[in-house]
Amino acid sequence: MEMHQIRYFLAVAEALNFTRAADRCNVAQPSLTRAIKLLEEELGGALFNRERAHTHLTELGRSVRPHLQDVLAQSDAAKRVAHNFTTLKKLHLKLGIMCTIAPAELVGLVSAIRNGHPGIEVELVDASARELNEKLIDGEIDVAIYCLPNDEVSDKLLFRPLFCERMMIVLHPGHRLARRNAIRVVDLDGEHYINRAKCEFRGYFGAFFIEQGVTCEVVFRSERDDWVLAMIASDQGFGFMPANCVSNAGVVTRPLIDPELWREVNLVTVRGRPHSPAVAALVKEAARVDWERALTRAPTNAPADSAVIVGRVRNAAPHPTKGA
Repeated sequence: MEMHQIRYFLAVAEALNFTRAADRCNVAQPSLTRAIKLLEEELGGALFNRERAHTHLTELGRSVRPHLQDVLAQSDAAKRVAHNFTTLKKLHLKLGIMCTIAPAELVGLVSAIRNGHPGIEVELVDASARELNEKLIDGEIDVAIYCLPNDEVSDKLLFRPLFCERMMIVLHPGHRLARRNAIRVVDLDGEHYINRAKCEFRGYFGAFFIEQGVTCEVVFRSERDDWVLAMIASDQGFGFMPANCVSNAGVVTRPLIDPELWREVNLVTVRGRPHSPAVAALVKEAARVDWERALTRAPTNAPADSAVIVGRVRNAAPHPTKGA
């Protein structure tokens, strides 16, 4: 059964005249008649009674007509969806964003997608880096922005570096270490620690501190950064957070040195999985962003040669600003 056969049948069913139906379909009448005859052979019976000047549907024709109308309507709907998809007129983009990335860091990128491609509806999925990792591989989200320690990176994923962000020590203004311009790892030995349970480097920094001979007592743990900051502001201990996530006026930040610690945030897609037009639009917009200018609150200096950059993956794609 061909779509043009269905279209010709419905035209005749409406006009009840083969000549007029052929004109409406912009086809020669013999071609229309032949197409309907083939359709009748496939369906096993006549669809029209042709009585000289009077043409009308047979019982079989009346029975199949609503079903063929549905087939044509669904075909037309599928074509509209496909057209909207390929022309970016009506698309849904499910973007996973690591919950430890502050909205201010990515609102410019999300806004650029909406402004440059108004047909794309963006749905933000807020989750931990490890949760996003699984959702992306399982196809629950289209693309994600996060970072993970190198030993947790899957070969199934492709990483495009966006920006590096310095990890800071967060303190109450009256804390003994707040008077310093920078804080060494060894300076934190014996201090009370406010733990971010959703930290993408959970377990990594603990081992790092132990290697430095530093032991800290965890006195509070929360999945929410605002609670972590509130507890630090009440002088319950120190925190360890990315520079742009510190949004509480009751705390101060100091850079960690000897060594510096930075995280690299990446745009992540599934290796080998074709990009949808919406994902391609996001990758394109990410390449246009001047991330140093966009992250106005971040330290302007680049990581030192001795800095430890966690989340920098060796299988990364070319940086977006270099034509990814």
